[in-house]
Formats: sequence, C-alpha cells, structure tokens
Amino acid sequence: MTPGGRRRRAPSVRVRLTALYAGVLVLSTAALLAASYVVLRGQLDRTLPPELADDALADVAGQYVVGLLGATLLAVALGWALAGRALAPIARITATARRISDERLDARVGLEDGPDDELRELAATLDEMLDRLERSFGAQRRFVANASHELRSPLTVIRTEAEVALADPDATPEELREALGHVVEAADRTEELLEALLVLARSHAASGGREPLDLAAAARAAVAAVPPGQVDVTIDAPPAPAVGDRALVERLAVNLVDNAVRYNRAGGRVTVVTGRDGAWAWLRVTNTGPELSQDDATRLTEPFERLGRRAGAGGSGLGLSIVRSVVEAHGGRLAITPRPAPLGGLEVEVRLPAGG
Repeated sequence: MTPGGRRRRAPSVRVRLTALYAGVLVLSTAALLAASYVVLRGQLDRTLPPELADDALADVAGQYVVGLLGATLLAVALGWALAGRALAPIARITATARRISDERLDARVGLEDGPDDELRELAATLDEMLDRLERSFGAQRRFVANASHELRSPLTVIRTEAEVALADPDATPEELREALGHVVEAADRTEELLEALLVLARSHAASGGREPLDLAAAARAAVAAVPPGQVDVTIDAPPAPAVGDRALVERLAVNLVDNAVRYNRAGGRVTVVTGRDGAWAWLRVTNTGPELSQDDATRLTEPFERLGRRAGAGGSGLGLSIVRSVVEAHGGRLAITPRPAPLGGLEVEVRLPAGG
C-alpha cells in the first residue's frame, strides 16, 4: 500500500517474464563460469608457479565478470523480446475485449496464425463465447421487437374502438356494445399474451424446484379443457411418473394439446399418449393439419413464430416456445416431427426425467 492508502501497482507481466528469463539465463551463465573457473584454477595450480597462476586467474576472473555483465544485458534484451512475443496474443485478446459492447458483438480475436498452444485455445474459446453471446443478444432483440408488435396490435384496437365511440355523439347502444365487445376481445388477447410472457420468463428462470408428478394426469387435464366439437381428441394415458415443477409441466401439457387443436383442420384428429421408457417419462401429441418441412417445424419453437398458420388461429405465438423452455429447464428432450401427406400436422414428443 502507498502512504495515501492506494494499492501499489505490481510490475507488468512482461517485466516479470523478462526478469524470469534473464534471471534463469544469468544464473545459468554464472554457474557455468564458476564451474569453469574452478576447473581452470585446479589446472593452473598443477602446471604453473603460484605467482603466475594467481595472475592468470585474476585476468580470467576479470574477463568472466565482463562476460557475465554482457550476458546479463543480452539476457534482458532477449527476455524482453521473448516476453513481448509470448504476450502478443494476450494483447489481441485485451484489445478485442475493449471493442465489445452489447451493441457491437461482432469483434473476434481470430488467433489462427499463432502456434497451437494454450493461448490459441483460450482465444478460440473466447470467440465461441462471443458467438453464443451474439446469437443470444440477437434473439433477445428479435423477441423484444416481436413482443412489442404483438402487444401493440390489441392496444391499437382498444384505442381505435374507444376513440371512434367517443367521437360519435349519436352512437346507438348497439354500436357502443359492439365497440365494447371489440375492446374486451383485444383486452383478452393482451391478457393471454402477458400471461404467456410471464410463464415463459418463469420457465427461463426455473431454479430447479422439483416434486413428483404424473405426466398422464397433466395430459388428461389438458384434454378435458378442450372445448367439445372442434376436433376429435383421443387419449391413451397410462401412468408416466416424472419429477419437476408441477405448474410448469401442467402448462406444457396444455400448450401441446391447445396447439394441436388450434392448428388443425376441420374434422381433424388429435392423439395424446403418455408412457415411461427407462429413465424418461414421455408425452406425445399428434395432430392432423398443414404439411410442414422439418425446418419449419423446428422454427415453431421460436417466440411468435407461426409460419403460415396465422390466419384465424389466434393464440399468442408462444405455445411451443414455452414448451421448449420448460423442457430445457427440466433437463428433458423435445422432438418435433412433421407428418407426411395426406395427414399432415406434427408429432411432438416431450421427455422429462422419470420419477420413482
């Protein structure tokens, strides 16, 4: 600590490495010269008179001192150069880190031209981390933009209906009732979206609270909530004990069944099956409907992604996003498989860790 209480700055890594390199070289040289001096003194003591031997040894000692000083200067210069070369990748990593911000995540270390050593491995690891961060921030920005758009639509309806009703002093009770009906529908849509966003946030923040549950019971409750007459729903739900957050798993089942019913065709079918397979409890929901590619089916787990299934279907666009998030929070597996024509639709299977 300095007298002012501030922490004294330590010497730089380059200075310390230079001192280490130079110290090793100087000590090695000094040891070699000392050993040479001892051997030479013994040889001179046997071959020369004492006076001549002492004079010769004094001359050799002086030369050794000069040589050691020269070796010290050379060692410091070489150590400084070698330390700078060794630390050059660290400087590149530091410069890259200083250029990074949440608005600029495209900077990369790109250390492909150096030796294949620990520093290159560190740079590659940092680049991979930056790739993940850039994808994550990009997905977050898209999510915020999509959520803003989804929320703005019903709010615009509410505002427009209210302004039109207020601007017409001759509006009849029937017209006012119709406008209020539109306002209530838009408010219901907003409430549904906000609830889905809260569930999605909760599933992302799930901290691992676990309790025994039965996927079959969650599936039966989800099927029981389907309004009659929309599609033909059948269920085969033997016990499927699992472990997890009961509320989130129940929401997962509701979303799977609701999506299967909502994105179906007139007179279509939905099949719900549960079971247990070793360490996994599983829930499989199959429906008929539009024919999709595997890429399109995978995209349906992205927030607000409805593909061409938007018209007349309603919904928040977060159903399968919530399913994926709940599955990931429980360390489970999610598989979405398109069904070929003429049936179409999807087969969605969720696997969660089995309970006892």
